Amino acid sequence: MGLLVDGKWFDRWYDTEESGGRFIRSDSQFRNWITPDGSPGPTGDGGFKAEPHRYHLYVSYACPWASRALIMRSLKGLEDIISVSVVNPLMAENGWTFEPVEGVVADPIMNADYLYEIYTKVKPDYSGRVTVPVLYDLKTDTIVNNESSEIMRMFNSAFQGLGGSDYDFAPEELLPEIDEMNERVYDSINNGVYKAGFATKQDVYEEEVTKIFDELDRLEEHLETNEYLVANKITEADWRLFTTLVRFDSVYHGHFKCNIKQLIDYPNLWRYTRELYNWPGIASTVNFDHIKEHYYRSHETINPNGIVPKGPALDWSLDY
Repeated sequence: MGLLVDGKWFDRWYDTEESGGRFIRSDSQFRNWITPDGSPGPTGDGGFKAEPHRYHLYVSYACPWASRALIMRSLKGLEDIISVSVVNPLMAENGWTFEPVEGVVADPIMNADYLYEIYTKVKPDYSGRVTVPVLYDLKTDTIVNNESSEIMRMFNSAFQGLGGSDYDFAPEELLPEIDEMNERVYDSINNGVYKAGFATKQDVYEEEVTKIFDELDRLEEHLETNEYLVANKITEADWRLFTTLVRFDSVYHGHFKCNIKQLIDYPNLWRYTRELYNWPGIASTVNFDHIKEHYYRSHETINPNGIVPKGPALDWSLDY
């Protein structure tokens, strides 16, 4: 794991000393939007019109943020018009790489060995973490966006009429409720597991892990009488929660010490997660081998021996 400083790569773990043992996530830096006509989006510059075969997506099967983009690409039927590269699950001294193993899809732009080469190709003096997903414009040879929540919204709305599905996962009339739910889930659960797992002080860990399970308890109660998170219909909010839940028992429970309960101890949340996993096109975006390989082998400060556990054995079917 590392970062770029003025375009040079440094193998450097997160510094939690100055933050009092807390993990603080950096903001994404590329924030342009693809729109139906190429006009500017909420942030960044215009000029990125939705067109088939113009855009390329870099992802990791292991990363929940990248999985958001991969899932929305599948849900909207954009697989044939937005191509994909998949990085190696091990993120070590060179960060994300394209070293060949099963499931890796090489970089078609410059046959890069490392993902950071894509960043420095676009911005030679880039400083910051090198993250996935990355949405790349093949026409102008630049990065459009590397913020997963925004890529989800682009895939949902910008390509209407070009993809296979016109279902709207973020309808305008529900956006206030969706955004409110997303904020809760992001702070307490999506990013919460990292704030617990990367904490370097006991009191910080206990504070953050308590927040996770307080929110899981609230969601369990909500799903007692509701099928989904917002307006009782499936929305973007469900898929943003799903990417954390599907990894919970396999990595966050053990590796990040989020072990007050397992997901399978929550009947409603476990039913809900299995239902989303079995949604058409979703299971193929979830690669548990990559997920476990990444977390247990990439974080040497947490798991210095790099032992990847065999379990847990989870039944993802809906037949029980």
